[in-house]
Amino acid sequence: MTNREFFLFCWQDEYPVFLKTFEAVPPEKFQFRPSPESRSTADLVWVQVVEKKCWFELLKSGQITWKMGPPELSLEEMIAAYQEAHAELARRLQLVDDESWLHKPTQFVADGKVFFETSMGHMFWLGLFDAIHHRGQLTVHLRAMGAKVPAVYGPSGDDPIDLHHAFYWPAREGFLAAAG
Repeated sequence: MTNREFFLFCWQDEYPVFLKTFEAVPPEKFQFRPSPESRSTADLVWVQVVEKKCWFELLKSGQITWKMGPPELSLEEMIAAYQEAHAELARRLQLVDDESWLHKPTQFVADGKVFFETSMGHMFWLGLFDAIHHRGQLTVHLRAMGAKVPAVYGPSGDDPIDLHHAFYWPAREGFLAAAG
């Protein structure tokens, strides 16, 4: 299994958990903010949509130009936009060859300045890790607003069902051998 194939497996494995977390947000509490300094729940879902859409720019130009404005959609619309972007990205990411994944230089640009440069594959891994981080923040919001917190990496106090396939890797034919 290559690094790119492993990324695609992990990225697809996280997808239903993201959806389950977004769907746990009560629409009437979408503007919830646990403290004045915190992002709102809407901001945390919106960043997921914006990040997903940035990946199209990364595939096309090798660059992410980060700009996150205020949320522009309802919760339902954000979830739909996230789902649409994921479906299209899944198709496009299958077309990336391993050489580009490992060696194509990419840039993350913020406020007109190159914030950092790394390979395409590393940029996608960083994007996935950042999305998981923000999903974690969202689960804290859910608990603070009194909503049910979905299982993320194992059961939560509200949800015994973990949607990850990762816990079943040993049963996946050839996975451990391929992973080395």
